[in-house]
Amino acid sequence: MTQTVATDSLITLHYRIALPNGQPLISTFESTPATLQLGAGEMLPAIERLIVGLPVGDRQAFDLTAEEAFGPHRPELVERVRREHMPSQEIEAMTVMEFVAPDGSRYSGLVREIDVATALVDFNHPLAGKPIRLEVEIIGVA
Repeated sequence: MTQTVATDSLITLHYRIALPNGQPLISTFESTPATLQLGAGEMLPAIERLIVGLPVGDRQAFDLTAEEAFGPHRPELVERVRREHMPSQEIEAMTVMEFVAPDGSRYSGLVREIDVATALVDFNHPLAGKPIRLEVEIIGVA
């Protein structure tokens, strides 16, 4: 009997995330497959719902809207930050920087532009607001 992916499965799979035009963003097909625990927050809930029920050996492609994938781009997550509040004075536009919140949690932001006193930082996920194409191949289920 063929094993299928369940809501609490430990799965090994290859996956590719691409833009709708086919431009690949990340892929494991050319390297080592990923092993992920469903239900543990390691994958987007929308992606978990799509692969539950797939049998081992199955290969599928799915088109996700921006809302289903990484959510809409939220303008309120783009902030102007004073340079003295930035983790480093070595700042370049279009680079990702890590910030530490007062509670100690860490989060990343993309520096979109810089001037003498401030930087415009986008704290949205880099794929927020973008539809994606997801391709998966289920290798194993435990």
